[in-house]
Amino acid sequence: ARIEIGETILLGADIPPDRFQPMRSAYLSLMLDSIDEAERIYALLSDGGQIFMPMEETFFAHRFAMLRDRFGTSWMLLHERAA
Repeated sequence: ARIEIGETILLGADIPPDRFQPMRSAYLSLMLDSIDEAERIYALLSDGGQIFMPMEETFFAHRFAMLRDRFGTSWMLLHERAA
């Protein structure tokens, strides 16, 4: 996969199943634009995964969640409050 963010290019690749190990010590953080979008992405990523912190409102965010998707990638989802 290739993602271009401004002038930065982020590449991702898979590896053979016999060498795969889930990522455990790092999270990808995804900033979302609305409560509805946060809830939608949370439902998709949590399906078949493991929830560490359910999607909820916090003092710093309208919605925040921590989870590992079914492929072993850990995520923090955030729809933050205005500063």
